Amino acid sequence: MMLRGKTALVTGSTSGIGLGIARALASEGANVVVNGLGDPDVIAKLGADLASEFSVQVHYDDANLANPGEVSALVQRTHERFGRLDVLVNNAGIQHVSPIETFDAALWDQVIAINLSAVFHAMKAAIPLMRSQGWGRVINVASAHGLVASPFKVAYVAAKHGVVGATKVAALETANDNLTVNAICPGWVLTPLVERQLSDRAEANATSVAVESRELLREKQPMLEFTTPEAIGAMAIYLCSDAARTITGAALSIDGGWVAQ
Repeated sequence: MMLRGKTALVTGSTSGIGLGIARALASEGANVVVNGLGDPDVIAKLGADLASEFSVQVHYDDANLANPGEVSALVQRTHERFGRLDVLVNNAGIQHVSPIETFDAALWDQVIAINLSAVFHAMKAAIPLMRSQGWGRVINVASAHGLVASPFKVAYVAAKHGVVGATKVAALETANDNLTVNAICPGWVLTPLVERQLSDRAEANATSVAVESRELLREKQPMLEFTTPEAIGAMAIYLCSDAARTITGAALSIDGGWVAQ
């Protein structure tokens, strides 16, 4: 139980990648603050199940990450509730797809606010707390799109490139504070959202989920296999370990070879 007695805050953790990371951290003994959208009853059960399964404390905070003040307050509430903040995982993100000339300006602002600005505000609030403790781990979930681009995703690609850059700056500024700051850059991840997309594609094209999965993966990845939220959780645990204490400022791909091309 490597993280027993420590506290982790994971944004966007009521499903998908964030939930996979939250589960992994809880499995190592960390108390976890969960944040994200969803049905309140489902979220309450999720937290209760995590707490029961791993004998940790789990708290849900519904902070709106598009609001800078709420991001800072989320970090402070986490610290006040548990007396410490050891692991910050900035995972929350949204997407919008459109050519640049028709990309809605309000949606640009929203994507940048949640995918990039929230990362900045959370790190700004958390790093002093971690410095005062003498230990901390910041993990920013970027994307393969933090390293390469695709058409029609200007806000998402810009934001994720920004996350990678902000990660490097924070790593340099904390290099000798017993803190590490890294970015995980996933490719296609089999989340509930992607599963629904595959089902919709299969229905629309009169094919199967297996066929649509291969077609979706083939567009970007040499390896025709989805990454799982559990695998990303395992990577996060490694970054929290003593073995990873000199890994900082890295953008770590877990993408089936996407950016190797």
